Amino acid sequence: MSNAISRGETWLARLTDNAPRMSGLCPSVQVADATLGNEPARFVAVIPDANNHYPRAVKGEVGLLEGWTLAKVVSEVIAADANNETKRPIVAVIDVASQAYGRREEAFGIHQALAGAAGAYANARLAGHPVIGLIVGKAMSGAFLAHGYQANRLIAFNDKGVMIHAMGKDAAARITLRSVESLEKLAETIPPMAYDIDNYRSLGLLEDLLDIGDADAPSDEDVATVRHTVEQAVVTARRDPGLSSRLQAENRRSSALVREKMRTAW
Repeated sequence: MSNAISRGETWLARLTDNAPRMSGLCPSVQVADATLGNEPARFVAVIPDANNHYPRAVKGEVGLLEGWTLAKVVSEVIAADANNETKRPIVAVIDVASQAYGRREEAFGIHQALAGAAGAYANARLAGHPVIGLIVGKAMSGAFLAHGYQANRLIAFNDKGVMIHAMGKDAAARITLRSVESLEKLAETIPPMAYDIDNYRSLGLLEDLLDIGDADAPSDEDVATVRHTVEQAVVTARRDPGLSSRLQAENRRSSALVREKMRTAW
């Protein structure tokens, strides 16, 4: 397997000025406490680990170890800041291929591990922590649900290496009994089925879409741009901590209408 550094690892290092990583965790979950703007923040990334105890999680997938570790490092921040008026930001640096598919993962309860991670992020948001998801690469399937999707605000790079979807193209083609080509054709008219970042943005789920010079080898200017955008996302998340901003896009008009009618009926 390649020893190339993943985008998640690259951006975690650059955004934290190579701050020391938290010790005692599984190698695939990297955590650094560093300054964001003028305040402390926790940065979290899932990275590939060629020596992962679970072979289905060697390429940056989120599996059993990753799910429970994410839950641990996020829950620790909630507990530590419980009595603080200002809750520190949590930045999820997202480059995750998928959840770890495997018989052992299923037998040992990967659904619980990933739910634990998603629940921890949701608890942090509800406790007043600005949770920012920075999508620097892939954000696929259950891995994205566990690591980042519960964020107050999502930011993504406008880059061909960024892909957001519930399922890889080959798998989606198999499950829908279509060819990849016909699936891509269908996605041209149905934004939720598309893989490109522009269609995802049209669903109202992104706070910002950033043009980066080189997402794999960012310049100082690239890093400064991303830092500033994340800092601004923290400000907006504190001002409006809910997720209602996700329903403002034209392509979410029906979702907003359904919610309105349900509130009226109930």
